Amino acid sequence: MKTSTRSKKDSVLSYAGVSFAYREQPVIEKASFTVYAGDFVAFIGPNGSGKSTLVRLGLGLLPVQQGKIALFGKPIKHFADWGRAGYVPQKATSIDSTFPATVEEVVGLGLLAEARWPRLRVDKKRVKDALRRVDMQAYAKRRIGKLSGGQQQRVMIARALITNPELLVLDEPTAGVDQAHQLQFYTLLKQLNDEGVTIIIVTHDLTRISKHVTKVACIDRHVTYHQSHEEFCSCDYGEWHMLDHAPGHSHKKRGKR
Repeated sequence: MKTSTRSKKDSVLSYAGVSFAYREQPVIEKASFTVYAGDFVAFIGPNGSGKSTLVRLGLGLLPVQQGKIALFGKPIKHFADWGRAGYVPQKATSIDSTFPATVEEVVGLGLLAEARWPRLRVDKKRVKDALRRVDMQAYAKRRIGKLSGGQQQRVMIARALITNPELLVLDEPTAGVDQAHQLQFYTLLKQLNDEGVTIIIVTHDLTRISKHVTKVACIDRHVTYHQSHEEFCSCDYGEWHMLDHAPGHSHKKRGKR
């Protein structure tokens, strides 16, 4: 993994007045914020608040209905250099145990983002390098469906990293993964961020990841974007209340923090 040479003033992903609706039902309304190079951003909010929709809009997986989105400074509808962005979608580790693909085959699929003919020798090395980066090289020949949830998670990150992306986006990546593997996973994300990879993670688990994130987007149709983790920790009860309905979150009386 190469260390990013982008300045922390460079925009990686920006939303300007973005609104989106499913069948005329508003999901996101007038979202405006910018993720800069080197940021580690947590998207938080209750189920159905629009977190995943915001991610999919930012990666061009949903069409922009209103407003503007730019990825690496380019309007999303004209962006084509998808090797610069790695994506681990929801339920990426919910793989049937009978699925026949091997770990190295799954990781190699990440090269499709480059939209080119495969180069066997070079690409095999890139697969090995990506697996080594997440400490899964010993499992290259194993069937992906035979691995634990935590191991599958690392393989999916390796697939996202194979193009050496500058941006890594993960949508609720720890769902179904045990606590021990979650801690290892967050340590890995911190290492990647320290190397210069910009990270966006959709999560309900802010407690465990809070020491790593630098910015927080509170999402519930509208977006409140906190420019520092410290700013988020001092927010009022109303914004903290957004977490009360998250899975595994217990209600506690909160004032200023």
